[in-house]
Amino acid sequence: MHALAAFALLSLSIGVVPGVAASACSPPRQVEGATPMQVRSHFAGSGRKVVTFLGYSGAGYQDRAAMLRQADQVLARLDPKRTVINIGATKDGIGAVYELAKRRGFATTGIVSMEAKRAGAELSPCVDHVFFVDDATWGGYLPGTQTLSPTSEAMVGASDQLVAIGGGEVARDELQAAKQLGKPVTFIPADMNHVVAVRKAAHRGEPLPTEFGGAAAQALRSGAGETRKP
Repeated sequence: MHALAAFALLSLSIGVVPGVAASACSPPRQVEGATPMQVRSHFAGSGRKVVTFLGYSGAGYQDRAAMLRQADQVLARLDPKRTVINIGATKDGIGAVYELAKRRGFATTGIVSMEAKRAGAELSPCVDHVFFVDDATWGGYLPGTQTLSPTSEAMVGASDQLVAIGGGEVARDELQAAKQLGKPVTFIPADMNHVVAVRKAAHRGEPLPTEFGGAAAQALRSGAGETRKP
């Protein structure tokens, strides 16, 4: 299949209109050093429901097109006038959903640790408003505790509904915390990028992985959560 025709077919399959550029995307407004309370206050004043997408970031997806189709199915059921789409601010992995959201007319936000700024992580060009949370970790539970790090506390606290498409340890912890608070949680299984996972394990001197479904899926299989279809 010709490359241009293949792109058009993929665009239609994920709800992207061919020929429509992401013109609504522009550099985000950034708030540095936000606390979880400040983040919650911002969303509380918006009057909109906050739907947060979780998943892999740097680990990527084995089937990126499938992830985008699944995300678009979720977005298609939401009202852009009443919903904010929130993710982790960066462009990698699940961050690709930002562009889909903007094309459907959603306002977009990102909540991310200051570690991302220190590491020079690239933000999505399609996130409207980014909160950098004061945090010495990337998220999840603080080591040895069942207390969320400030970033994950802000993420869970601001969300009315969470949708995870795969996900690692941070997504797992945020899903578990959200469920304990009685918030609606949807989990859609997805493999991380196999090559990236093997390369990372080899670099760290760890055993090479034989499963690629992520820590969130492992927790759900053990009865710590619930899997739903989109």
